[in-house]
Amino acid sequence: MGKRIFILIIVLMSIALIGIISVQYFWIKNTIEITEKQFTSNVKFSLAKVSDDIKHREFEEFYNDIAERYKEEGKSLEYSDVRKYIFERIDTATNERFTYSQSIIEANYKVPTEFFENDSIDFKEIFTKEEFVITKNLFLDNLNETNPEERIEKVGRFNAAEKANIQKAYTAITSRIPIHKRVSNREITSRLENELKSRGINTNFKYGIYSNGLATPVKSGYFRKEAGKSYMVPIFADDNGNSNFQLFVTFPEKKNFIIDSMATLLSLSGLFILIIIAAFVVALYQLIKQKQISEIKTDFINNMTHEFKTPIATINLALDAIKNPKIIDDKEKVFRYVKMIRDENKRMHGQVENVLRISKLEKNQLDISKEKVDIHELIEDAIMHVGLLINDRNGTIDTHFNAKLTEFLGSQFHFTNIIANLLENAIKYSVEEPKIDIYTENTAKNIILKIQDQGIGMSKQAQKLIFKKFYREEKGNVHNVKGHGLGLSYVKKIIEIHQGYISVESEKGVGSTFTIKIPLI
Repeated sequence: MGKRIFILIIVLMSIALIGIISVQYFWIKNTIEITEKQFTSNVKFSLAKVSDDIKHREFEEFYNDIAERYKEEGKSLEYSDVRKYIFERIDTATNERFTYSQSIIEANYKVPTEFFENDSIDFKEIFTKEEFVITKNLFLDNLNETNPEERIEKVGRFNAAEKANIQKAYTAITSRIPIHKRVSNREITSRLENELKSRGINTNFKYGIYSNGLATPVKSGYFRKEAGKSYMVPIFADDNGNSNFQLFVTFPEKKNFIIDSMATLLSLSGLFILIIIAAFVVALYQLIKQKQISEIKTDFINNMTHEFKTPIATINLALDAIKNPKIIDDKEKVFRYVKMIRDENKRMHGQVENVLRISKLEKNQLDISKEKVDIHELIEDAIMHVGLLINDRNGTIDTHFNAKLTEFLGSQFHFTNIIANLLENAIKYSVEEPKIDIYTENTAKNIILKIQDQGIGMSKQAQKLIFKKFYREEKGNVHNVKGHGLGLSYVKKIIEIHQGYISVESEKGVGSTFTIKIPLI
């Protein structure tokens, strides 16, 4: 994958992620705003209903009280028709006349009220009277005979008209009564609770009645109206909607209630956003990792090609020399070239074995048998393996065996290999004559092995990646040191199989120290 295409994919994925999160954010914000508007609408409807119910309750009590007082006075009253409507129809086929009449009858009283002394109110008792008359045999020859009739009468109170008639007087009288005598805290609390709950609003509230901006005694505890946070409705309003009293209600836990009412929706939305972000991060990580693996494998192939070119070229030269007639009869030279071919072949075979060994380690197919071994003996064996290399470079390896307990369960073959591998790296990455120190010591439960060199060292970034498969700090075909980045990966795997731990401390131009910790028997 090219660098430009990789960057383009990352940019497009980032734009898509930002877009999805932005849409989710605006959707959640819009949903909260709609819920708040619905909350406000429900509160306003509830307050209006409570205000109407309180006004209606007060008037009904007032009207019922006044309507009963005239009975206590014991006065004889006369009724008078104030309105009368007549409808008449004659049916010639049946020789009948149908007459329908409706009358409105009023009776006036002056009834004292209990609100103020020496106060009275004009009360009108209003009735409706309906009469239905059927007159038969209209066209008789004997005019002196009385025509037979059927008469039906129906009389009833006209409460609606009575109430409408008394409304203005009621409003004028009650407007002078203190608000705390007209409505109680218990009534307001009860009505508000019931009305709000019927509309799905189950949260705490506070209220207070104000008279043209001034607080009244009717309120819930310590109530203080706040601009923009209080809901208001006129209470005891007249026919024109005007009132001297306003009921204010606040909801201290409004935000929590709205969020709680959307908790499931918000939780699912948040979960989906987290899933999208996690998927993006994982996808991005995998893309970067695959790109790194691709680059590492390319470097590995280049390194392996470089490593094989020299022995292959050496073998070809040796074969060409053997075929030379002047040399083929010289046994000494033939043996020397054959040994060269064998050594180079062995070198290539060792590199292939390293690759296969790492592959088996990755698949947990490498059979490692453990036995009781001595760390000092393994170190001595490893030093012998690299003896020729250290002598060719005129280097030195000094041992500082301070460990008293030296035995552990391990594989002699593999553990010797990893120590030899670390020593080879110390030799290869030393610009001048290699100077290597090996230290051993004990802790309560472990053997500590340190291999210290004075080579070229490595960067902090390289220290984090040095144990990864195929990793080499030098890239491509340009090499100061031969290798293909498998040695330290193999070292780390073997030590982990032995329940051990390896770390590195290094500084550019100063050298490196590898520390291995292995548990004692």
